[in-house]
Amino acid sequence: MRISRLVPALAAAAISAISALGLLAPTAAAAPAPPTTTAPQPIIGGGQATSGPWAARLYSNGRETCTATIIAPTWILTAKHCVTGGGLSFRIGSLDQYSGGTVANGVQTYTHSSDLALVRLDRSVSATYARLGQPGSVRVGQSVQVYGWGATSQCGSEANCQSRYLKVANVTVTGGCTDAYGGSAICARRGDGITAGGDSGGPMMASGVQVGVASTSDRQTTTAYTNVTAYRSWIQSIAGV
Repeated sequence: MRISRLVPALAAAAISAISALGLLAPTAAAAPAPPTTTAPQPIIGGGQATSGPWAARLYSNGRETCTATIIAPTWILTAKHCVTGGGLSFRIGSLDQYSGGTVANGVQTYTHSSDLALVRLDRSVSATYARLGQPGSVRVGQSVQVYGWGATSQCGSEANCQSRYLKVANVTVTGGCTDAYGGSAICARRGDGITAGGDSGGPMMASGVQVGVASTSDRQTTTAYTNVTAYRSWIQSIAGV
């Protein structure tokens, strides 16, 4: 599931060099197993997350590809470019992508014209669901948190960059921009870390509520998150939250 064939049209000059995260999604074994050696941490910089009960690791046809959140008992929120490969499954509610939590399969996918997707699960999952922000939940200059199991460095092989544990980084909101499909997005500059391939679909959290979904990153200074607050009516019409 790669989006290398998709060339994002990014309007803001600050993100003109950004490449789509999910297109750089790592390739991994069809049946993921815990690594035999200590693996590097995901997200470039940042630190290991100590909380994230709403976190969901996304697999496409058994391969580790993206990050997501559970927002209701049967609903996952992630990026549209993460769901194009089909065969979706999720490990939900665990910081460890190889064990713990609950595993469920996606049975129906809804996509927006922006880089957003909702996936209905084959079962109801009891978890702490991510609370979604409303317009005004985030402001320019605010320090927000981004989460993911993505690449830890600008390495040549994405699969070698993976960690089994969720990671978090602090970034600073710089303003509005566009996502990989031209949708409304929130741009942020690197703080103590930056998102990379595999973090796609993961959340941007502002004061404990989710305000964005990871869409693009240049892996050095700037990242763009589809603005969840701008598409609340669409999410509510499908997932009811």
